[in-house]
Amino acid sequence: MTTPSNGDLRFPDAVVHFGVFFQGVNHSTIWSDPGSGSQMAHSTFVQLVRTAERGLFDAFFLGEGLRLREQRGRIHDLDVVGRPDALTELATLAGLTTHIGLVATQNTTYNDPADLARRLASLDALSGGRAAWNVVTTDNAWTGENFRRGGHLDHADRYERAERFVRTAQRVWDSWDGERFTPVRVQDGFFDVEFTPTVPRSPQQHPVLFQAGDSPAGRDFAARTADVVFSRHGTDHADALEFADDIRRRTVAAGRPEGDVLVLPGTQIVVADTAAEVEEKARWVLEQQVTPATALSLVGQVWGEDLSHLDPDGPLPAHDPVISVVDGTRGAHRTGADAVALAQRWRAEAEEGKFSLRELVLHHSSERGFAGTAPQLADELTHWVRSGASDGFNVTPYLVPSGLDEIVDQLVPALQDRGAYPTEYAGTTLREHLGLRAPLTRR
Repeated sequence: MTTPSNGDLRFPDAVVHFGVFFQGVNHSTIWSDPGSGSQMAHSTFVQLVRTAERGLFDAFFLGEGLRLREQRGRIHDLDVVGRPDALTELATLAGLTTHIGLVATQNTTYNDPADLARRLASLDALSGGRAAWNVVTTDNAWTGENFRRGGHLDHADRYERAERFVRTAQRVWDSWDGERFTPVRVQDGFFDVEFTPTVPRSPQQHPVLFQAGDSPAGRDFAARTADVVFSRHGTDHADALEFADDIRRRTVAAGRPEGDVLVLPGTQIVVADTAAEVEEKARWVLEQQVTPATALSLVGQVWGEDLSHLDPDGPLPAHDPVISVVDGTRGAHRTGADAVALAQRWRAEAEEGKFSLRELVLHHSSERGFAGTAPQLADELTHWVRSGASDGFNVTPYLVPSGLDEIVDQLVPALQDRGAYPTEYAGTTLREHLGLRAPLTRR
């Protein structure tokens, strides 16, 4: 846990923004727990979003996947592999909530810009200005096969297409002048669009734009187009500060004010009453997330082979991986890594720490977010925001749908006591909750 220091508070009046990230596909949610709800049951989403709104969370964030997860050509069955369409689910939640923002992950590679712009505008209008779009790109062939265009998009082209996609969507949203629609015509090499919109602008004018790319191209894309960056830098303060400062520099270079793009890293939060209970609970969460079968699967991803026959409490494989590059079947955090070098480094770590295969995976998974008592966590999260390391956090609950209860009931009041969390919503739109300026094309 970071020890807060008052000597580096660059934003002494900043408050913590919270969102909740309902992942769906992952092994960090403990789906095997008896208290876990179904990822396809409407009641699961309803309970989670209502708890988040009770806790004055800014946004409810739905991930989305366009193909079931696979490993070596087989459906991966160790964690949840399916979930409902994000826009459909969020539309139902719009009518059951009044303030919380509704963020839909939507892909620019396998959608049409005019059609998606209309659907997002519909959610924005129906919710009274609470919609947001997490802009994601895809270039891998195995997802593309679901659309009969596997491998059709070069990796280098994905952000160029995404940026033109967003620009086209913005033209659709800007086509309403308060009395009538202006037809939208776009021909730019990627898109050939002739479209007359049908949905007027909401009170926030455009859906809020989230972006999560972490490569240099992704960061530049965010600096030019996004309102919020959803990052993976949500554990180490120094790492998070470096990332946030880089986003600020790129935002200024793109001709925007320094604070025009908010940074909300994804993170996990474990709350307990005493130090001993914190340690015990955090260990329980970790061991439930990294089961023996999951540990074998994660190591098997690196080795490029099925390791389910091995003893998870035994050593790592003695031979080098059969692949040269780690694929992205289970996620992108190691995509492109040198598999042999990674395996050799892991074997050295296991030998030094006397780790079994599973213990090594647990060791690498242990630094995932925050764990502490409510007062400790309130101090630490306040320090993160006021030192400039982030503008808040997109919380990934380890248990769904009850995983936010301890945060809302214990941590939020502790933050409010410190003047570091709102006591009511700032307005009725997501843009107001986040303190964002008007959309870029409406300034």
